Amino acid sequence: MNPERFRRLSAALERRQPDLTVLMERVHKSHNLSAILRNCDAVGVLEAHAVVPVEGLDIHAHTSAGTSKWVRIRRHASTEDAVRTLKESGFRILAAHPGADAVDFREVDFTEPTALMMGAELLGLSERSLELADLRVSIPMVGMAQSFNVSVATALLLFEAFRQREAAGMYEASRLESKEFDRILFEWAYPRIALSFRAKGSSYPTISPDGDIGRIAPD
Repeated sequence: MNPERFRRLSAALERRQPDLTVLMERVHKSHNLSAILRNCDAVGVLEAHAVVPVEGLDIHAHTSAGTSKWVRIRRHASTEDAVRTLKESGFRILAAHPGADAVDFREVDFTEPTALMMGAELLGLSERSLELADLRVSIPMVGMAQSFNVSVATALLLFEAFRQREAAGMYEASRLESKEFDRILFEWAYPRIALSFRAKGSSYPTISPDGDIGRIAPD
């Protein structure tokens, strides 16, 4: 592991936000899914959530620019399961939905634990997901189009969250527990070795500040 790359990985992980996420409800177009993951990585989302479409999830490598390696996707069988999981973890669910009852996204406090729920490309969010949401938010528009592309809308919402959280100092120090930080950093830096250790049920070795794990003894 190149020391400079390891320090870059460590610096990115230090800015990850464990209480900011995106829940994609059956977003099925590969390029949109991949672009959303790229948006998540850009603002430090630790992991994303997805209600899996019937045809499954297909992440486009070029569009995601490799960010699928850095933003884990937690898959859910239904919207109810996903929302329940997030609410049990303390997240507030914000449904991106243009409508008279929606709040301007710039008026929302994104420093609270927040999950942005985004709908499929043509149909948007389901009626059930809107019922389960804590709040509906919209992005004001003055043209003839009624909504943005889902990946563009996600980017706008996430960067408002980034703006607020940066101003609140939420990127200045790691917000992960030390054990969790060390685990993720090892998996980012040494994914194949990490897989081998998990298969054996072994704990990861300690990494030096330069990313050196030393010599690993053979089985």
